[in-house]
Amino acid sequence: MLCFTHDARFDGRIFVGVTTTGIYCRPVCPARAPKPENCTFHTSAAAAEKAGFRPCLRCRPELAPGHSRVDAVGRLAVRAASKIEDGALSEQTVQELATYLGVSDRHLRRVVESAFGVSPIELAQTQRLLLAKRLLTDTRLSISEIAFASGFSSLRRFNALFKERYRMNPTDLRRTHSAQTDTENVPADTLICELTYRPPFDWTELLHFTAGRSIRGVETSEDNRYLRTVRLKNRTGWIVVSPSEKAEKNTLRVELSASLAPALAPIISHVKRLFDLDAEPLAISERLGSLAEDNPGLRLPGAFDGFEMAVRAILGQQVSVKAATTLAGRLATRFGDPIETPFPALTHLPLTAERIALSDVAEIASLGIVTARAKSILALANEVAKGKIVLEPGVDLEETKTRLKALPGIGEWTSQYIAMRALGDPDAFPHTDLGIYKALNETNPKRVLQIAEAWRPWRSYATLHLWKSLRNTDPILTKLAPIDTDEKAKT
Repeated sequence: MLCFTHDARFDGRIFVGVTTTGIYCRPVCPARAPKPENCTFHTSAAAAEKAGFRPCLRCRPELAPGHSRVDAVGRLAVRAASKIEDGALSEQTVQELATYLGVSDRHLRRVVESAFGVSPIELAQTQRLLLAKRLLTDTRLSISEIAFASGFSSLRRFNALFKERYRMNPTDLRRTHSAQTDTENVPADTLICELTYRPPFDWTELLHFTAGRSIRGVETSEDNRYLRTVRLKNRTGWIVVSPSEKAEKNTLRVELSASLAPALAPIISHVKRLFDLDAEPLAISERLGSLAEDNPGLRLPGAFDGFEMAVRAILGQQVSVKAATTLAGRLATRFGDPIETPFPALTHLPLTAERIALSDVAEIASLGIVTARAKSILALANEVAKGKIVLEPGVDLEETKTRLKALPGIGEWTSQYIAMRALGDPDAFPHTDLGIYKALNETNPKRVLQIAEAWRPWRSYATLHLWKSLRNTDPILTKLAPIDTDEKAKT
């Protein structure tokens, strides 16, 4: 049996406990491989810690990429873990989280236990400690700031649990291992962290896609970096994401303003979603076959904020990407709060459903947005502000798409596109898309769906490959122009 395979495909999927040392590692750990008889295997870092192991200080389990599940139970487990990682159980009970997720308390516990080998509370506790370990190693935040940023309500409780679980106190860890990350040249008002992915990873294509659809004033791309403003948990600031200078590390470097420290956990989750860092590219490319053979590292661009992305999708209906980007920038300038940042291109905070919902069709249309699109945006804002539509990964996909299509101006193409990006559905497929028709040389939507059956459960990725295959041969296909008769009929 393999212990340390140094194979990135297994990174984040299993954790190896070494009984002779009491330490657990990622399978890519650079340490000398232990004897197989001294290894135990765990489905999550939390399960390894529950078994009495402490995290390795070399391979740093807190940096391992997450899971990407496609089945219904797996998606619920991932969504629960994502909410817990965002700090849900620091603010509510397991019962309240279960209610939010639309399941019973008992079912939630059973699903999390099955997927991760621990209870929701145990999973939350491990995630808090691993986040604290990351901050101790990678930042110059004070111990008390780290405790509260990690979700602990008491510094005393943080110190006691850290020492109990990791057999050293936080100060000792910082003194011994902070040299792993260079923080000396980092400005005092900036934090740095790294996020790991499984290779291959096509950063260039991902940045190209997001850059073409960025919202002026809120996000931009420059010097091979992605930059944006952030509003989370009543905190505001900015982030910059770029590839690690050492390609072999398979990490993205995230810089963020120190003002966002208390919201670091959900920011990490949002960045992972935006850049699809939990994907398993080799499994995806194997299913897609020849479609993906030229670029197995193509990732599914997600959304840092689901509402923002959905508004951008509505604006993109039947117009060019450039025109939609211009309109999105006008919306951000009118409805987004101004913010000062070190970057001239970042001037406004993201749009919020609550702010748009206070507007009216005439005000939105005055920005040059056609009345039908203004009605769609306002209707969506009202539903999101009321909590009737939730635009984040893990929700009930069919129910959410049905609710979206009940809104004026949103049909099959837009609902599928929102599912791809905001809901994180790996199998969404906007089969009425003009680009897909041309790439497949088909005009019959039923035939298009039949062809795409071979790509399940990764049709979202197939869509990206189809779009990319035509970019250089037919410039009009950069328009994302849906031919959705339902949208036209409801407009």
